[in-house]
Order: sequence, then C-alpha cells, then structure tokens
Amino acid sequence: MTAPLFSGRARRSVAALGAVSAGLLLLSACDKPTPLATVTVGTSSVSAESACHDRTELSTDKVQECLGGLKDAKTIDYTRGDTLRLGVEPEVVEDGKKWQAVLDGQPITEPSSNTYRSFPGADVFATGGQGEAPASKKLAIVQVAEDGKPLSVWSFNLKLK
Repeated sequence: MTAPLFSGRARRSVAALGAVSAGLLLLSACDKPTPLATVTVGTSSVSAESACHDRTELSTDKVQECLGGLKDAKTIDYTRGDTLRLGVEPEVVEDGKKWQAVLDGQPITEPSSNTYRSFPGADVFATGGQGEAPASKKLAIVQVAEDGKPLSVWSFNLKLK
C-alpha cells in the first residue's frame, strides 16, 4: 500500500491557489473599463460607460455611427423646465482632454475641462414653434483631444415626460 503524496487539505490548498491564479490571469487580460459619464434630471440619474472608445481618435464615420445608431443607450425621463446635469469622471479631462454635450448630433456646449455642467430650466425639447416636440432626443457626451479630435462617445436618450 502506498501513501498519498498530498493530504486532502494540501490538495484543496493547491486547487484554491490555482483558481485564484487563474482568476487573476483572466482579470489582467481584460480591458480596463472606460470612465463613466452621468446624466441627472431632477433626482434621477443614469450612468454609462463609453459606447464608442478607441485607444486613438475615432473616425468621422465612427462618431456619426455612435451619435445616431445606438439602441442600447440608457434612458432618462425629462420634464420641460427640469435642471439637466451632465458629469464625467476626472480621467475624461486629464492630459488636456475635454468633453462637450451633443444633442441630436448638434453640439450644445463648447468643449469643457470641468467634470460637471448644469443647465437649470433648460428646455431641450423646444422646437422654436416648428411643430410638435419629439418624444425623445439623443444626448451624447463626446470626449475630445487637445486638437479637438473625438476620442470617446457616451450616449443617452432623453425621453419627454
């Protein structure tokens, strides 16, 4: 009769150590999550990771695709006259980068290096007397490099309540 090389306790320890090592290896292979952008209306907030992000600048076609075609964008209800608040994590504006808000493909702010902007009483659904307001609008936050080229896009839907 031969004696086992490892006791039951030693085998379990080795197995646990192997599982932890494999888990750490898998985590190190994952991409780092992109910073969050947040839209707040009243007391409701939604946050999202960048829907379009690249290690370098985004092409014009990719930006247009990001601004118009995303179906998975987070939605937040908006009532006329509510204060609209937009925020980004500090790493979005590091190293001279800035961000700007884009509503239905049109910039509504200048590029900013602040992490937060507030628009009290803004009526983003105003039509200027040009018919009925749409039921929703696409709001995007676009990160731009120092030279103004787009780097990331976060997309949200504002739904008129």
